[in-house]
Amino acid sequence: MLRNFKTCAAALVIAFGLVVAPNADAADAKKWRIQTALPAASMYMDIIKDFAANVDAMSGGRLKTEVLPVGAIVGFFDVQDAVDKGLVEGGFTWPHFFSGKRPAAYLFADQPSVGGMDQFTYLAWYYEGDGEKLYADFIKNDLKADMVGFINLMSGGQPLGWFKEPISSLEDFRKLKYRSPPGITGELFNKMGVTTVSLPGGELVPAAQRGVIDAAEWINPGEDIRLGLHQVWKHYYLQGMHQASDLGTIIINGKFWRSLSPDLQKIIEVAAKASVSDSIAVNIKRNGEAIIELQEKHGVTIHDTPADLYPAFAAASAKVMEEYSEKDAFFKKVADSQKAFAEKTVPYWTKLLGLYHSIGKAALEK
Repeated sequence: MLRNFKTCAAALVIAFGLVVAPNADAADAKKWRIQTALPAASMYMDIIKDFAANVDAMSGGRLKTEVLPVGAIVGFFDVQDAVDKGLVEGGFTWPHFFSGKRPAAYLFADQPSVGGMDQFTYLAWYYEGDGEKLYADFIKNDLKADMVGFINLMSGGQPLGWFKEPISSLEDFRKLKYRSPPGITGELFNKMGVTTVSLPGGELVPAAQRGVIDAAEWINPGEDIRLGLHQVWKHYYLQGMHQASDLGTIIINGKFWRSLSPDLQKIIEVAAKASVSDSIAVNIKRNGEAIIELQEKHGVTIHDTPADLYPAFAAASAKVMEEYSEKDAFFKKVADSQKAFAEKTVPYWTKLLGLYHSIGKAALEK
């Protein structure tokens, strides 16, 4: 668990010129709750809790944050509405879960095909391109919600997931009932000819045990091993196309946000950025360790995703992007911004990634 928040907070205070107020009396502290879409055992709960600790430390105790697991107040799919309505002051979730309500939500979390961007070029678009401004525009004018939101977690790229039996082609995949994320992500698989169902994480293992589903994706090895899918199925496909980037967000009720002083608002914003870097470190370390454990302790076979899934997914994604851009002006606005940014950054970044791939491959073959 990440426990270096005091050092991190101090560095951020210096970097951003924040002044930490003296410790507030408990009676004077402002309190807020973050209802997550995560089970208590999730490794990402550690990151959200450390985000809360950073906020508390940098505010000198003036802002006390309570982090709640999924179901504490509302269910998995209800976090955003609960924050908008003020049932809870804050939430943590992934924007793409709400693409069924407003399609552009999909573009603020998942990027499987827009110009070849991965999660790092997507993050660059968010901070250095139009992303942050467009996300605020999306919440206010497209979603019409009284909230603010900040990226605070990266969990891509996500595996294709767990399978009862191995597959060797798209045709094999089409014979199965597959748990996928809701909204547009599920539509992409449907256009590939795959039958999908959307289920919360807590229902995946029981559904697999009962034979309701034949395959499922959740998040990544470090999360999946906690969920327990390896106890039911032993075939794991590491390369998924559907969530090449997957960025989680802290969302905050607008009325509560406006009640905060400017320095407390800035503290939350800076703590969210710190959590992004924490999540990168956590993903690399814990997912690497989980893959070893899955193979050596639990007898899981790690497979490469069949090659013919990639062009089929790219075609399905291009079709979905075209369809939604034609009927949704805001969706098109965001997609066009991402394409323009990708044209400037992907050629450089892809070649640089090729360097690391070659070095890593050489080291493994040695």
